[in-house]
Amino acid sequence: MKKKFAIPAVVFGAVAAGGLLYFTQADAFRAAVAAAPPPPVPVVAGVVAQRAVPIYQNGVGTVIAYNTDVVRAQIQGQLISINFTEGQTVHAGDLLAQIDPRPYQAQIDQFEGNLERDQAQLTNARANLARYNQLGDKGWATPQLIETQKAQVGQLEAAIKTDQALIEAAKVQLSYTRLTSPIDGVVGIRQIDVGNIISPTTANGLVVVTQLDPISLIFTLPEGVLPQILRQQQATKTPLPVLAYNQDDTLQLGRGELALVNNEILQTTGSIQLKATFPNKSRELWPGELVNARLLVTTRHNGLTVPASVVQQGPNGAYAYVIKPDSTVAMRPIKVAQITDGEALIDSGLKAGEQVVVDGQYRLQPGTHVTILHGEAADEAAAQQAQQATIP
Repeated sequence: MKKKFAIPAVVFGAVAAGGLLYFTQADAFRAAVAAAPPPPVPVVAGVVAQRAVPIYQNGVGTVIAYNTDVVRAQIQGQLISINFTEGQTVHAGDLLAQIDPRPYQAQIDQFEGNLERDQAQLTNARANLARYNQLGDKGWATPQLIETQKAQVGQLEAAIKTDQALIEAAKVQLSYTRLTSPIDGVVGIRQIDVGNIISPTTANGLVVVTQLDPISLIFTLPEGVLPQILRQQQATKTPLPVLAYNQDDTLQLGRGELALVNNEILQTTGSIQLKATFPNKSRELWPGELVNARLLVTTRHNGLTVPASVVQQGPNGAYAYVIKPDSTVAMRPIKVAQITDGEALIDSGLKAGEQVVVDGQYRLQPGTHVTILHGEAADEAAAQQAQQATIP
């Protein structure tokens, strides 16, 4: 009976020894795993650059025509021709339409006939006056007769001046039968057709001519920047540059100069209106267009710049991850002056030449080890970051 219990006792001892070994090895494995450092986080890095950086004040503005003229008739008459095509570029003095000139030409002919009649009568009156003077010298003509003849000569001379004035006025009226462009520009939609009667009271006139080159931009900035603008104008003695961009700031539409700072601040908005003038030969700016305006007020020399994606926002404000020499990162608070065209200008918090994290910040904490991506890997990460940035 003792032999029957010997084998189970041996088996129980072996199992107990195996269990103890398993738990011992498992604890050792977990300790080894816990002691192993996490793998470095791959990031895209950049270097804090130092260069001259333009400082802009950004506002929103509306493009307006440099000049806009409604071509109206100054006389009444029937339109006998339209001499332009809608949307055509015209120059000052170009014929746009012709009013029937015959009534006004007939009036000139009438006044010229009156002039010739009065000139003939004046010639005869002067001849009679000469004869009366000769007779008066001999005592055969009375002084009254001579004075009367002098008055008639003066009356006819005045009539001739009146005739000449009427002819000049009629010629001016005749010139008004030619409707010409007052400025260089582009004509709009025709408001009246051939054969209709046009007059100074015609509501919309003939057509609107808009000058597009140069062209103007009116934009607003907060009133707080006004002293800075005025100081810069006094310091440079030259017009400040203004850049015009489309509404999403992806395309520069023109470069012009500041022409006017309005003489009062808008009380309702606390802003100041400014007007800039742009050359517009390519016609990228169009009247009524809403654009973003950038006024260059100064240039900061030796400014510190980083890609805009370096700047992160936290509860305490802006910060950036700086890569230290031991390949760990530190979270550095920074102050940003402006972000323009994907580049951030740093007021404080970074130094020239420091390495900063451009992409991959979402996996970082202070003290995290990183490995810097290069070449195609960095390009791919940057492309993914740009694609994600466009997703609302």
